[in-house]
Amino acid sequence: MGILFQIAVRNLIAAKRRSAMLGSALAAVTLLLVVLLSLSQGITDNMIRSATALSSGHVNVAGFFKMSATQSAPIVSDAPRIREIVKENVPGAVHVNARHRGWGKLVSESGSLQAGFNGIVLAEEPLFSEVVQLAKESEYKEGGRDEVIGDLSGLSQPGSVLIFASQAKRLEVGVGDALTITTETLRGNRNTTDVTVVAIGRDMGFLSNWSVFLPRETILDLYGLKPETTGSVQIFLEDEAQSEATMAHLRGVLEAEGFILMEHQAVPFWAKFENVNNEDWTGQKLDLTTWEDEVSYLTWVVRGLDTISFFLIAILVFIIAVGIMNTMVISVRERTREIGTLRAVGMPRVKVLWMILIEALVLGAVASSVGALAGAALCLGIDAAAVEVPSDAVRVILLSDTLHLVVVPRQIATAIVVFTAITGLASLVPAFRASRLQPITAMQSI
Repeated sequence: MGILFQIAVRNLIAAKRRSAMLGSALAAVTLLLVVLLSLSQGITDNMIRSATALSSGHVNVAGFFKMSATQSAPIVSDAPRIREIVKENVPGAVHVNARHRGWGKLVSESGSLQAGFNGIVLAEEPLFSEVVQLAKESEYKEGGRDEVIGDLSGLSQPGSVLIFASQAKRLEVGVGDALTITTETLRGNRNTTDVTVVAIGRDMGFLSNWSVFLPRETILDLYGLKPETTGSVQIFLEDEAQSEATMAHLRGVLEAEGFILMEHQAVPFWAKFENVNNEDWTGQKLDLTTWEDEVSYLTWVVRGLDTISFFLIAILVFIIAVGIMNTMVISVRERTREIGTLRAVGMPRVKVLWMILIEALVLGAVASSVGALAGAALCLGIDAAAVEVPSDAVRVILLSDTLHLVVVPRQIATAIVVFTAITGLASLVPAFRASRLQPITAMQSI
């Protein structure tokens, strides 16, 4: 096998121009695949970061309370007890916090917008403080200073609110300006309250377009809720891959504790109102979801990118495979005398077959490795540069205002193995033809 490897390398070097052209094409396709995979992984990473900072834990214990058969609210009525049950039964939880939920209108002197309200206790949410970055004044105000105005810690004061840059643009407000919140309470009354903008965050894609954050006390006063209620108990795990297993375990624990649970639906809580209002029951039912359920309406971005990537790479791979096959056929034809002579001196057919296959596999392994490593380096460089995304529409799709690429070593290794295997498969036909050459062919060629 060592001799065959040496012959394969010698042949590639001898036909260096042809090898370079074919290898470059294969390396370019591998590079493109690595970039697309890194972009897809980056969007997934943005989705997780955005979801778990703005709207969801890795696992959520939420639910609905119905005062009548046709009127429901996304409320958990016994939050302290549920939090204790979660802490006792989920040892892998990094932290557990509770958030209130609401929906209404945010009004300024020059505009208004509909928004989802999140009532938080800032001291209980370390991930929120880590992920949400404040925007420079120039990002949301024309002629604004190129520095951050406001402080996230102000969100711990009653009557404060944090909004995002795109919302500040629409409302034409800045830090220190007043806003009015108007919403409908659980009993159908219209309530309003005045709040002050204490911080403006950088946009985080689609989720930050409609999310605003208020202190817990402000939400309680706005909706007239009791202190022991909440909208969702959010659980953050060391390993997000354990979300499904943790949810399944908690369902059993909570049912054993006497809670009534809704059937699991892999959709966000706001998509369940219609079904809940059509069901004939009253009181409290809990609803357990994962972060993937709560942002399931965004997964089309990743699926769409993966689908486009698959078809694009498939087309390019087909072209490359045809090129490899034609190149190897030409190579075999040019080396007819050499192969026939090897057969004449006793080389078995199987070794001739392996000689051609090894030549293709070496070319595929070297070219795909160069392409994959170059693609990984390019992705890491782009990610480190934090390239800003200029288009609002693209920001919504990428769920970030900067281009985020995540290189996964396993994906690089897979790309190398796959393209090496494809190169080998493309060379099977010419390799089989070479192995069928008769020794007499060498004499005829001469």
